[in-house]
Amino acid sequence: MRLIFLGSPAFVVHPLEALVAAGHEIVAVVTQPDRPAGRGGRLTPPPVRLAAEAIGLPVLQPVTLRDPAVVAQLAALAPEAGVVAAYGEILRKNVLAIPPLGYLNIHPSLLPLHRGPTPVAGAIMAGDQETGVSIIRLDPGMDSGPILAQAVVSLPPAARAGPRTDELFSLGARLLVELLPRYAAGELLPRPQDDSQASVTRMLKKEDGQIDWGLPALVIERMARAYDPWPGALTTWHGQGLRVVAAAVQADWSGDEAPGTLVGHTAGGAPLVATGSGALALLEVHPAGRRPMAGAAWLAGLHGAGGRLGA
Repeated sequence: MRLIFLGSPAFVVHPLEALVAAGHEIVAVVTQPDRPAGRGGRLTPPPVRLAAEAIGLPVLQPVTLRDPAVVAQLAALAPEAGVVAAYGEILRKNVLAIPPLGYLNIHPSLLPLHRGPTPVAGAIMAGDQETGVSIIRLDPGMDSGPILAQAVVSLPPAARAGPRTDELFSLGARLLVELLPRYAAGELLPRPQDDSQASVTRMLKKEDGQIDWGLPALVIERMARAYDPWPGALTTWHGQGLRVVAAAVQADWSGDEAPGTLVGHTAGGAPLVATGSGALALLEVHPAGRRPMAGAAWLAGLHGAGGRLGA
């Protein structure tokens, strides 16, 4: 098939490469413009651009798909269908109308659950025990189009958003390649989503990662996994930044210390922190300006100094 591909981050390289390997003709790869990144603010291309150029595919980087000239450029490519995977902009009706077979979207959740830009983080924060990937035909709404196929996988208690997102897009790539021939032949009938069951995620901000130690330990532990790799679960110790990389809930702890107070350690030496409900064992931390380390090593380096995290 003649396909146009829209996507930007590293994990959507999986479906792009899978479509090429399956023999589809990618008439263009549309991705976001290069953005400043890193401490120096150096212009950095999206990972999909680098992958597409390595394969030898034509790349477009429009500032917005609302530009009529860009819409005309896409229409001139005459794609039969489009594939969208974490592109970064909702497609309007004039763009949706270009391919006769519409656009298929890979979304790493069991829609209608966790629509929006951060579905894996949403599933972890909700305490879901399973997740999955959905292939939908896009409509003008946000992830509200009819479902063509879904695959369900477990969401283990230790799952982290970054690696799990990558795994789900790899699974979605295989699912997409399998269904495309049947979809093109009209053998797949999309089923509408049940909007009454929908939940919606939002774009994360840096401040979302700031730990409120008055929250239950269970919530803070989920933050460490849901906000990996960004923005992270962040706090301070004596004015210096500290990221909680991995933690474990100690639900049986009870005490009257203020949330954020170091209240001891586990049998393995990991520091215990009082929270609004239960204590949290810091298994791995990342102090500002240093490398990540075991929580036990960080605690040992305090040499008995007390205090409160986040104070």
